[in-house]
Amino acid sequence: MEEKKSEINGHAGHKSRLPAVSIKSENNSFKDRLMVFFKRNLLVILTVSGVLVGVGLGMMVRNMNLTRAQMTYFAFPGEMLLRMLKMIILPLVVCSLISGAASLDTRSLGKLGGIAVSYFLVTTLIASSIGVALAFIIKPGVGAGALNTNNLGLEGVSSNKETADSFLDLARYYLYVTDYKTILVGNGTNGTLNYQKVPYGTDADGMNILGLVLFAMVFGVALRKLGAEGEELIRFFNAFNEATMVLVSWIMWYVPFGIMFLVGSKIVEMEDVVLLVTSLGKYIFASILGHVIHGGIVLPLIYFGFTRANPFSFLSGLITPFTTAFATCSSSATLPTMMKCVEENNGVDKRISRFILPIGATVNMDGAAIFQCVAAVFIAQLNNVELNAGQIFTILVTATASSVGAAGIPAGGIITIAIILEAIGLPTHDLSLMLAVDWIVDRTTTVVNVEGDALGAGILHHINEQEMKKRREREQHQEEQELQEVKVEVVANVKAEEETSPLVTHQNHGDSSSHETLDKDGVESVL
Repeated sequence: MEEKKSEINGHAGHKSRLPAVSIKSENNSFKDRLMVFFKRNLLVILTVSGVLVGVGLGMMVRNMNLTRAQMTYFAFPGEMLLRMLKMIILPLVVCSLISGAASLDTRSLGKLGGIAVSYFLVTTLIASSIGVALAFIIKPGVGAGALNTNNLGLEGVSSNKETADSFLDLARYYLYVTDYKTILVGNGTNGTLNYQKVPYGTDADGMNILGLVLFAMVFGVALRKLGAEGEELIRFFNAFNEATMVLVSWIMWYVPFGIMFLVGSKIVEMEDVVLLVTSLGKYIFASILGHVIHGGIVLPLIYFGFTRANPFSFLSGLITPFTTAFATCSSSATLPTMMKCVEENNGVDKRISRFILPIGATVNMDGAAIFQCVAAVFIAQLNNVELNAGQIFTILVTATASSVGAAGIPAGGIITIAIILEAIGLPTHDLSLMLAVDWIVDRTTTVVNVEGDALGAGILHHINEQEMKKRREREQHQEEQELQEVKVEVVANVKAEEETSPLVTHQNHGDSSSHETLDKDGVESVL
């Protein structure tokens, strides 16, 4: 009876303790999961918080009426972030492209390069089409003919460059800018003097990213062609690249602090924002809506069409570079954080990411193509110019081509709008309007630019994995076929022997029986 009672009590006690243990374990597991989540996403949380705190800080400091010198001091931490990111671009682009091009064989390099260029051109052309369509639907320039840049306190932006020279400067890369001087070429028939405008080249400030990209790719291919002699130099660039990525990981922890002051200083520097937004609100709305459609619908659909994977789960691992792009307005400055997050969070092959992302940061400018097309149609409507089908086609082609040469720096796309305006015969003096609100539009522009690069890297990674899988299956199938042929040959030889020499086989059987007899006899004799 006591045993039964103790059993019952023990059982009851066990039952009463079970829920407490399970609740405690559930609480522990929830806390553990929460801690793991915070540790894994700490940088993302800090970066997003930096933007929000920067907005609040900027609104507070804005009311203090700082002098120009004080604004410069306030913006210094953000300026340091931009300088650190730009400092790392040169070794990152050169080393990553050289090691990437050298690690891929020539056939794969050509195929992946062809797919990447096709992806960049198609997505940029789609982006240009979206920009033109939205500009004609929303009509941001209609009724804005009375908009006076003097009332907005803007300076005129003049550009007298020929369209042909603009494209030639793109081929010469960024550091070469064509200017003009007028020279006397002789006297006319009526005694008048004849002058001629002659183009000449000048050097511009900045980093020649496009030239570096082309040089690094060709140099990487050349090192691979060297074979064993180039292996040491390839290992050097690989080690240099890894060391650069370590520096990037250190810089990324400064990003939230720098972004806070970047955003805050931009808010402090703003003058009459209300007048600008109300005057150019439809232009801003059309540009940002185009970015939302292209970045939120078109690019994810393209990624899904190639990979059959959820594009938003891929993009969720890239919140830090997107926030950096939003704050810095520079595709090039976002490149270090983008490469790190694409490789670590999304598992993209280093050879693919370090080959394609520097190229994409230079030539893939979907967001820039959208706002350039909207701006071109906006200026046409502002000047009451009816665009015909030929001019619209020219805008699409010129925006797609000129966005390739757009510098990956803040306000880099404004420079290339002049090329589009010249191509369709529109004045460039209204570019100051674009420059006035570029700090707003350029943020979503840069986010879409880097999103297109990241999804392109994901698509190329998927295609490369499929190719490797097919190659392994072909090799396995080939090995199985060779083994099957060997087996067939062996079976055929055995059958041939059985058919052609039955006596020998019979004799062998007889020999074995005779051996068995001898063995038995030998055993009997011993016994």
